[in-house]
Amino acid sequence: MIEILSPAEVDRARRTGALVGTILQTLRARTGVGTNLLEIDRWTRTMIEDAGAESCYVDYAPSFGRGPFGHHVCTAVNDAVLHGLPHDRDLADGDLLTLDLAVSLDGIAADAAVSFVVGTADPADTAMIETTERALSAGIAAARPGARTGDLSHAIGSVLAAAGHPVNTEFGGHGIGSTMHQDPHVSNAGRPGRGYTLRPGLLLALEPWVMADTDELVTDPDGWTLRSATGARTAHTEHTIAITEDGAEVLTRPGV
Repeated sequence: MIEILSPAEVDRARRTGALVGTILQTLRARTGVGTNLLEIDRWTRTMIEDAGAESCYVDYAPSFGRGPFGHHVCTAVNDAVLHGLPHDRDLADGDLLTLDLAVSLDGIAADAAVSFVVGTADPADTAMIETTERALSAGIAAARPGARTGDLSHAIGSVLAAAGHPVNTEFGGHGIGSTMHQDPHVSNAGRPGRGYTLRPGLLLALEPWVMADTDELVTDPDGWTLRSATGARTAHTEHTIAITEDGAEVLTRPGV
């Protein structure tokens, strides 16, 4: 399903996006050496409930996962990159953590992710995180009415490839709106001029992610957490955007 939102629905999406951005900002500020992943999940649950919103993850049970996710935020550490299932782990100095959050408020969902290092950062980790951020900025800059999804994929993938990272195209960006995952799929690599033509009212979650030296994923025994096949470090950055008459509006920045 490809969903085009009305102006009133896009306005509701702005509120959802601001909530997602604010929660991620708060989680990042609270998280440090010694923070437990389950504690992060509890903080997330409290903030979602206090806002009168709903988690998109607790009951999420896609074909690639093992049953309902059962938690409120994805917590991927070091070589884990996607769908990190929170578990009883205290973060250590130098751990690279990705938090991925999707929330629904007033019937509209928004999705975002941020990667950062807890404590002392290895320069290689910092550079990889910054690469995903630059790739996301390139994808957003390419998003406008009349552009095609392949234009966004090409912009994102060009930045990732230039930094020397193999690009996995199995998981990527997606449409979003009344539900978390919708068409169109927005791969993190692609050819310009191909794919769905963007229209005002379309919401997209763009999410460049990389593994330092491979494009191959392996799944943890928990049935959810996806890791690099080589054990290499990973990074993942995501924003939800709205296509407007003037271009792309980023919805998941922290609210005021």
